[in-house]
Amino acid sequence: MQQFLEKYLSGRQLTVFWLSGLAVLSLTLFVLNLILGSVNIPFLSVIQALAGDTQMDDSWRLIVLKSRLPQAITAILAGAGLAVGGLQMQTLFRNPLAGPSILGISSGAGLGVALVLLVAGKIGGVALSHLGFTGHLSVALAAFAGASLVLTMVLFLSRHLKDNAMLLIVGIMVGYAASALVGILKFYSMKEDVHAYVIWGLGSFSTVSWSQMGVLFPVVTLGLLGSFFLVKPLNVMLLGEQYAGNLGINISLSRLLIILCTGLLTATITAFCGPIAFLGLAVPHLTKGLFRTSDHKVLIPAVILAGIAVALFSNLIARLPGFDGALPINAVTSMIGAPVVIWVILKGKNLRTPGV
Repeated sequence: MQQFLEKYLSGRQLTVFWLSGLAVLSLTLFVLNLILGSVNIPFLSVIQALAGDTQMDDSWRLIVLKSRLPQAITAILAGAGLAVGGLQMQTLFRNPLAGPSILGISSGAGLGVALVLLVAGKIGGVALSHLGFTGHLSVALAAFAGASLVLTMVLFLSRHLKDNAMLLIVGIMVGYAASALVGILKFYSMKEDVHAYVIWGLGSFSTVSWSQMGVLFPVVTLGLLGSFFLVKPLNVMLLGEQYAGNLGINISLSRLLIILCTGLLTATITAFCGPIAFLGLAVPHLTKGLFRTSDHKVLIPAVILAGIAVALFSNLIARLPGFDGALPINAVTSMIGAPVVIWVILKGKNLRTPGV
C-alpha cells in the first residue's frame, strides 16, 4: 500500500494523508473506548452523557463520565507523551533502542513508590493499599518525587558529561541501582503493599481521577508543546554534534532541554499510570516506517497521533468483554511493542537513525 501511495502522491500529500488517517483512527478509538467494555453503552447514550443529559440511565452516565472518559483521556496523554519522549531519546543518543525510561527516571519513580510502601507498611503498620484515595495519591506523589530526583541528577550530570554515550551508561546504572534498592525494600515490606507495588508496576490508565487530571493534563501538555520548540536542534543533531555546533546550535543547552522535556513527560506519566512499557520505544519506529522521513517537524505530530492511537487501542484490548476485570496495560503494550523491537533489530538498516 505504501508503494502504491508513493506512486500517486507527492511527499507532502502523503504526509497529510497519513496524519489525517492517524487523526481519524485516534478519534474512532476514543469513541470506542467510551462505548465498549464489560458493559456496552450505545453511542447516542454516550453523547447524552457527554452533553450532561440528566434524563439518561444513571449507571451508564457514571460509567462514561467517572470511569471511561478519564481513562481514555489518560491513555491519550500517556501515549502522546511517551511516544514523543521515545523519539527525542532515540534522536539524542542516536540509538534506535533508546526509550523515555533509558535515563533511569522510571526506576526512580519505582524507588519512590517502594520507599512510601515501606514507610507506610513497616513503620506505620498500615498497608498503603488499604487507605483508598489517600493511598493512591501518596503513591503518585512518591513516584513523581522519585522520578524528579533522578531527573535532577541526570540534568546535573548532563552539564558535566559531554559525551552522550557516557550519560546513557550513567542513566542505565542509575536504573540498576534503583532496582536493587527496590528489591531490598520489597523484601521488608508488608505483603499487601508488595502486591500493590506489583500492580502499580503493571501500569494502568484507570487510576487517574478528575482531580489528578488537573495535574497530569497541564504538565503533559506543557511537555508536548515544548517538544515542538526542539524541532530544529533535534533535526540538526541527526547530522552529528560537531556539525550541529558548526551551525550555531548550542549543544549543551539543547541536550539539557531535550532531557528536561522527556524527563518531565516520563516522570509525570509514570507517577500517575505506572511504568508503561514499549510505547516510547516502539511507536517512533512505527511512525518512521510509515512516514519515511527523519524530519522532526513531521515526526513529532506523527508520533503524538500514533502514540494516542496505540495507547487507546491497548486500553480497548485490555477491557474487552470476557476478561475478568481488565488486563494489565503493560501486557497489551508489550505484545504490540516487542515484535516491533525485534523487527528493528533484525532489519539492519533500521539500526541507524534515518539521515545519519
